[in-house]
Amino acid sequence: MKFIILDRDGVINYDSDYYIKSPDEWIPIPGSLEAIAELNRAGYRVIVATNQSGVARGHYDLATLQKIHEKFLALLADVGGKIEEIFFCPHHPDEKCHCRKPQPGLFQQIQTKYAVNLADTYFVGDSYTDILVAQAAGCKPVLVMTGNGKKTLEKLSDVSGILQFADLAAVAANVIKES
Repeated sequence: MKFIILDRDGVINYDSDYYIKSPDEWIPIPGSLEAIAELNRAGYRVIVATNQSGVARGHYDLATLQKIHEKFLALLADVGGKIEEIFFCPHHPDEKCHCRKPQPGLFQQIQTKYAVNLADTYFVGDSYTDILVAQAAGCKPVLVMTGNGKKTLEKLSDVSGILQFADLAAVAANVIKES
């Protein structure tokens, strides 16, 4: 079974420095939903792993986060795609929890629930913490230039072993071609 793990904000949808606080603010990056559907058609099971500290910061509650994810999943279904599950960390960075990226807790949860071989699994992200967690969890790190990707590229001192693509659609095309 083939899996791919995706970050949410900046990879699937446009990110915001002020948080995505409502379903209306959740806007997919062009081609991202179709890319997930293409991955599904190629036999990939897609999982999302995302930090959502806006919950702990009081910007939105768990019910609102659920509504945001319902919008995401409905729009994705409209193009023939699906997500196995969305794993998220609602904690504040100061809580020092094990599930907040770059800690590997979410990935350990994914591995336990789905028996994912993380060494054979791509993790697609746009931030420095996404690259760090991919490396810590033993995934294949992939950096997209949407969201914070360009800033992240500037922060990385060593990009060897990190695949880089313009967006999720380019990642999907490459992963499907290579599989």
